[in-house]
Amino acid sequence: MIVPMVNLKPALAATEPQWRERLDHLLCRAQFILGEQVSAFEQEFAAYHGARFAVGVGSGTDGLTLCLRAAGVSSQKQEVILPALTSPFTAQAVIAAGARPRFADVDEGSLLLDSAGASERVNSRTAALLPVHLYGQPCDLASLARLARLWRVPLIQDACQAHGAAFEGREPFTRYSPYVVYSFYPTKNLGCLGDGGAVLTSRAGVAHSLRSLRDGGRHGGQVSRVAATHSRLDEMQACYLRAFLPKLAAWNAHRARIARLYDEALAGCPGVRLLPRPPGSVHHLYVIRARRRQRLRDHLGRRGIATAVHYPVPLHLQPAFRASGQKAGDLPRAERACREILSLPAWPYMPEPMALSVAEEIRKFYL
Repeated sequence: MIVPMVNLKPALAATEPQWRERLDHLLCRAQFILGEQVSAFEQEFAAYHGARFAVGVGSGTDGLTLCLRAAGVSSQKQEVILPALTSPFTAQAVIAAGARPRFADVDEGSLLLDSAGASERVNSRTAALLPVHLYGQPCDLASLARLARLWRVPLIQDACQAHGAAFEGREPFTRYSPYVVYSFYPTKNLGCLGDGGAVLTSRAGVAHSLRSLRDGGRHGGQVSRVAATHSRLDEMQACYLRAFLPKLAAWNAHRARIARLYDEALAGCPGVRLLPRPPGSVHHLYVIRARRRQRLRDHLGRRGIATAVHYPVPLHLQPAFRASGQKAGDLPRAERACREILSLPAWPYMPEPMALSVAEEIRKFYL
């Protein structure tokens, strides 16, 4: 039995007529940068998430960097609070903006940044809060927004793994802050065939600022009016994204079914701790906490089952972020989680018997 971590081919096949039609139209018009495909996708993506505006950018990392700069966070004297358990690209975005990452511990159950973890690290140098909707699980935005208001700092959301998610299953993320960032890396719930990203906001001024920052500080024409960069969503990738977006709800529903199957099959399994999922989760990754993780991975690998670790080293212990001054033992919950977490295969169109077979092999290892 061969079980990959993810298989993108079924999704491509299911949407081929739609993306081929848009690609043909693009090639006929031959406008490949900031044309009608990106514009149409921005409108459709914003409407899908209950936001007024979407601004397509080159990647999720770029989106975070541009949001920080738009919010006035660009100095080495400024710190941004973010969780120690997330992709290193979240922290790299802070450095790219010119600020300093300051890492906070995560909640023991959800593994997400919460207001208690963030408030432990907030100080007079704090310039922004940057929670991550990790694994497709919405953070406690109500509490984090209160903390941001208390300290009068912007709340910038990393939703790069949370396409289609909503707080408490119903409220748009943009209700809680004007900066919500998505990645379209190919394996995301909504991915393209390369790099891409977008920022959602319901504030016209923020959208205007981001559109300038992504395009060399221009407001149309050839005059740069502010210090900026070059980070634009590609027209060709927008063709794929427009074809995939109408399938997102169904794809997320299938991910939820796979997650429920794993939950049921692994309930009570010794050596396995299941993660709680709040309402509104879109199940980007199915993650367990596993005793003897590497031996379990080896066992599964010998049987053709791929696994992954998202993420093996907490950010405060990675060489790139030594300047935070944080050391081993400072953030024990994140450090412990990074030794135990294991991502199991899950994707749209994954056969349900395949997920049950993966769970069965895990139970065999521990029983």
